[in-house]
Amino acid sequence: MMEKKIDELLKKNHLSVTGGRKKILELFLQQEGALSHSDIERKAGEKFDRVTVYRTLQVFLEKGLIHSIPTSDNSIRYALCKEDCSGGHHHDDHVHFICNTCGNTVCLEGVSIPAIRLPRGYSADQVEMLVSGVCKSCNI
Repeated sequence: MMEKKIDELLKKNHLSVTGGRKKILELFLQQEGALSHSDIERKAGEKFDRVTVYRTLQVFLEKGLIHSIPTSDNSIRYALCKEDCSGGHHHDDHVHFICNTCGNTVCLEGVSIPAIRLPRGYSADQVEMLVSGVCKSCNI
């Protein structure tokens, strides 16, 4: 079932189905939260070198399969996009939450970024909101 979904996602985005792309997409589908480049490298195993992982992430970003999440320590994490994203046009206007206890980063789909009213002459290309605190798993 998972393999069929992975193949469909790659084909829908006009990407050739390669072992590296399948494995990295599988990691995202299995993951509740966001993944860092090093998470992906570690979980993908020795078969995929740093360059393969980097190129795959770049292609997935360009196609709108994943989106990047800036973190407070200036690293980047990646998460799967919703269905309505396409290459270069991300519609992930949700809040991202990073847990100070476990370090997990999650997309809060039901929490929208408030409208930002910019001064005259300014135009926004992208608005990101990162909230840090304690997640529900650590709050027990």
